[in-house]
Amino acid sequence: MFVQEADGGGVRIVTSASDLTAASTCEFAFLRRVDAKLGRDVEVPADDDAMLERAARLGDAHEERVLAAYRESYGEGASGRAGGVVEIPRPASMSAVALDEVAELTRTALLGGAGIVFQATFFDVAQRPEDPEAGDPALAFVGFADFLRRTESGEYEVQDTKLARRVKVTALMQLAAYAEQLERVGIPVASEAVLILGDGARSTHRLADISPVFRARRSRLHEILLDRARAVGADGRRESAAPVAWGAADITACGRCEVCAPEVERTRDPLLIAGIRGVQRDRLLAAGLQTIDAVAEALPAIGSGDIQVEGIGRAVLERLAWQATLQVGAVPGEAPPVRVADPGALAAIPKPDPGDLFFDFEGDPLYREPGEEGSARWGLDYLFGMVDATERFTPIWAHDLDAERRALEEFLAFVADRRRRHPGMRIYHYAAYERTHLLSIAARHGVGEAEVDQLLREHVLVDLYPIVRRALRIGSRSYSIKKLEPLYMGDELRDQSGVTSGDQSITEYAEASAALGSGDESTRAEGRARLEAIADYNRYDCVSTLRLRDWLLRIAAEHGVEPGTDAHADAAELGTRTGSGREDEGGPELELSAVATALARHASLASDPRDRRAAALAGSAIDYYEREQKSFWWAHYARLIDPIEDWADTRDVMVVDAEKSEVEEDWQAPVGRQRKHRRRLRLRGGIAPGSSLKEGGDVYLAYDYPPPFGPQRGAAPGARGAMLVKILELHDDGVTIEETRSDDLPEYGRLPVALTPGPPPRPGAQKQAIEEWGRELAAALDQGHFPADPVVDIMRRVPPRLVGGAPLVDPGSAEALAAADGAEDHRTIGAVVASLRGLHRSALAVQGPPGTGKTYLAARVIRTLVERDGWRIGIVAQSHKVVENVLEGVISAGLDPARAGKVPQGGRLDPGAPLPGYTVLRPNGHDAFMHGHRQAGRGAVIGGTAWDFANPARVARKSLDLLVIDEAGQFSLAPTIAASVAAERLLLLGDPQQLPQVSQGSHPEPVDTSALGWLLGEHDTLPESAGYFLAETRRMRTELADVVSELSYEGRLHTHTTAELREVDGAGAAGLVWHAVEHFGNSTSSVEEAAEVVRIARASLSGTLHEPGEAPRALGSEDVIVVAPYNAQVECVAEALIAAGLEGIRVGTVDKFQGQEAAIAIVTLAASSADDVPRGLEFLLMRNRLNVAISRAQWAAHLVSSTRLGQGLPSTSEGVAALSGYLRLTERGTRAA
Repeated sequence: MFVQEADGGGVRIVTSASDLTAASTCEFAFLRRVDAKLGRDVEVPADDDAMLERAARLGDAHEERVLAAYRESYGEGASGRAGGVVEIPRPASMSAVALDEVAELTRTALLGGAGIVFQATFFDVAQRPEDPEAGDPALAFVGFADFLRRTESGEYEVQDTKLARRVKVTALMQLAAYAEQLERVGIPVASEAVLILGDGARSTHRLADISPVFRARRSRLHEILLDRARAVGADGRRESAAPVAWGAADITACGRCEVCAPEVERTRDPLLIAGIRGVQRDRLLAAGLQTIDAVAEALPAIGSGDIQVEGIGRAVLERLAWQATLQVGAVPGEAPPVRVADPGALAAIPKPDPGDLFFDFEGDPLYREPGEEGSARWGLDYLFGMVDATERFTPIWAHDLDAERRALEEFLAFVADRRRRHPGMRIYHYAAYERTHLLSIAARHGVGEAEVDQLLREHVLVDLYPIVRRALRIGSRSYSIKKLEPLYMGDELRDQSGVTSGDQSITEYAEASAALGSGDESTRAEGRARLEAIADYNRYDCVSTLRLRDWLLRIAAEHGVEPGTDAHADAAELGTRTGSGREDEGGPELELSAVATALARHASLASDPRDRRAAALAGSAIDYYEREQKSFWWAHYARLIDPIEDWADTRDVMVVDAEKSEVEEDWQAPVGRQRKHRRRLRLRGGIAPGSSLKEGGDVYLAYDYPPPFGPQRGAAPGARGAMLVKILELHDDGVTIEETRSDDLPEYGRLPVALTPGPPPRPGAQKQAIEEWGRELAAALDQGHFPADPVVDIMRRVPPRLVGGAPLVDPGSAEALAAADGAEDHRTIGAVVASLRGLHRSALAVQGPPGTGKTYLAARVIRTLVERDGWRIGIVAQSHKVVENVLEGVISAGLDPARAGKVPQGGRLDPGAPLPGYTVLRPNGHDAFMHGHRQAGRGAVIGGTAWDFANPARVARKSLDLLVIDEAGQFSLAPTIAASVAAERLLLLGDPQQLPQVSQGSHPEPVDTSALGWLLGEHDTLPESAGYFLAETRRMRTELADVVSELSYEGRLHTHTTAELREVDGAGAAGLVWHAVEHFGNSTSSVEEAAEVVRIARASLSGTLHEPGEAPRALGSEDVIVVAPYNAQVECVAEALIAAGLEGIRVGTVDKFQGQEAAIAIVTLAASSADDVPRGLEFLLMRNRLNVAISRAQWAAHLVSSTRLGQGLPSTSEGVAALSGYLRLTERGTRAA
């Protein structure tokens, strides 16, 4: 950002895309720099960071490599001529004349059709014209686009090079800014833009997913710029105005940057409190606690309950007050004060062992080596350092990536040998870097993964950081190990003259590496000296970790806490009473199978990218379930050790509010055939956003250490206890559960502190089925070809293969009409039937958006093929309920119920439920049922889960003509493989734009993606070559369907005549209405939005519904639904509706309403701003969630949200896309008065 003199003699402020992102990150810091540019009396810290300087140099080198590659491909070009690379020179100065000159050169090159334009310059001299009467300066824009690439259609694609290996939202804003400038100068713009990342990867982004956020942020930038520019001093001059003040209304501040930090210190802001969140700080300020000192002084009143702060629970508030008290009591130059908050947490430290190691990495994230095909490999952990209990130091150096692999192998061999000699040894470290980088290094090099996994499963790695945070309160703003050292290092504090920080270590290493490569011996000697300094720094970190462990053990002893029990002890010695009724082994060991290894080898050898990806996906699928299980158990055991606040907002977690929870029935002795004592608990608390808890589902109850029962097998020493129970009842504010205990366990009255996710279901026969499939695939690849297989076709994203290479049958064809028995309105059904008849060991997909009749089509396709063709068909889905719904649909379509069968969930029918229309099979009765019909020469259909179709004892391999996968948009590729082994063909039905399936694990390839989602790829709708898109909705009116179509279906969805004829009088216009509500500080519930929901509901109930062929009727409570993202808002809205006498209106989270519809849908989002949103905007504004919520409506959808929710810049590309989707809705919808 800089200031120019405008044409009329006034001031012009020139901004860039980087200014927009700077303002989005911290408005206060940005405006302080604006003040300085405007000549006001303010000092702004200069950017002086060696790491940033080095990153800038590496970024320039990356850009030059990309430019060289383009010159090689396109050749040199000339401005005004088509083709080639045209480089725009840098402007001679930042004057308007110089910028206009190079901007015109850019335009000439673009109009001339240059293949690549490098360093295209844009100068928008009057993005916002000057307004002298208001005192507003002109606002201009300048930008330098790295690359503009001309596409085959003549549009220009914006490309930007970034050194980072992951997409940063700041880069996305630049892409949108340059795309807008192209449009301004009349150049056609491609719909997608590209980031060329530091590792050579290209990340493609739709401008529709970026531009709305860019426009919103640019509008905010202009708003705050003009506000500061209007400020004048007492003399009326702009230069003499006071700089922006800390705490200025409506100006956001990060509180962390070099501009904010002095102000936080100067004002004693509550942000000084260690571990405080921004939203907590805002709530303290709103409660009148303006400084850290005020919070500390309030400790007694907070402890007694006399002072409460809305939105902060009592326990959290007391923790913050204690932290503030200790920090206020700290004396500069002395060790900080310490309070032992939870001495029991120190039991997580194992008993000292002579073999113990104390470990620390040094790593350089900016290290780069060339990879394959123009890619690059980044990052190097160049020093594995450790000391033993005698402080003897062992360094293992790695100066390139090959050496890093060898260093890992040496380290693991060293540890293995030491464990043989000292079975009880542990490896201590501080914070998660060592654990995560051991994992990432093993994954990068493909060596030692099983060994690292074993170290983690057996709790050999001990992270002292979470133990410190659970056990202690320390009078320091930071809990980094360097800030704790005055507590235990005595007179051996760090020498400030050497390497003293991680960033300095990285810079020193880069300079040492350069020196070691010199031809001058003195320079090389200097390099070796630098390495010695780094080693000294690393050794001190390791010794510090050892001394910290010993200090913590002394505190434990002072409080009577014994070091942790050996986690490797025999289960009988530990006790296995976890209340689960089953043994939980802590997950399987991760050992890559020979089949996975063979498929990975084929992936590396494949020349076609499509074949390479398919083989890699297949290899990843082999060990899918092991990774899912492993990821769950790692997270589970971490929850038993880590501070609760670290995981309180994660999915399927509920932190128990002890004051509101109760024992409904105390311990009861066993009755009849029962073997255990039981008690019933009503637990209340905040259920984390996005949770999918359900009645009958398994969850763990977490008890503080020491738990009232034995430790769970596999848990670390000193871990919280975990008891597996089932949810009896699910409530908006919590759950009811039944807890059990054995006779040998003493009765206890304690309540659990949290409810956490239960273990994932075991895969059963699915793993074997996937491995069999993979073995056949590998054998075919050994012969040089892919086999004819439906899942292989899905993974390769090839069109459905019909006999003779025929194309899919067109719904408009005579063949489709004949297959539909001449029914004009069943043409698509006929086309699907005809295509399936011709399908040869392949897969066909049908995407059905809301209200398009997907289940109706499936039922009639199945009935036709069973009755006319004698096919044996299976139906599979994620849940029994979905399968049963399709089966009932098939019977309603006219199939004899005797030819449709299913084993009930759990093996028997619910006694209170109505009898199903299909044939109820006994457990494992699938094969006998199908065999009987096969013997009689009849077709039949069975329903089941992937567990059933993967099990050859239930359904024989390839015994089905067709397997129908319903809700395939939520059915992962791995279970698709497992179930597919039962059938010759697959029919995928579903919609990936509905709620996605949640995966536990992290996989090397996206095998957790849904089968239908994988086919769609980067598209929102199914390509015509892959199957059929059902384009007509019979639910939504055009006014609403058009909004949903633009949001989620690439404009392809439109309204069927039957929906168009539906009318509602007296309840407002059809379509989407946005209700902007003012509120502040709300996170998961908003009484302001609840009041607006009540107002909308009342107004809606005055309407009259006119359905074609039916008598008009007044809208009732059953015609209105309210969808909320959080259980807390469900409860808040339900209470408001009851108070208003509208208790009949249904209220729930979005997952409760999937598949349902109503004339009116009201969607409330609750959160006041992006800063208030738990789990981030990606969850709240996920396009799939908004799509499902809005598309429940037949006539009108009302979106109720905060006026401030669309402000802010998300931290991820997914968040930007989600926010852009939301902003497009607010732009498309009618704004309520």
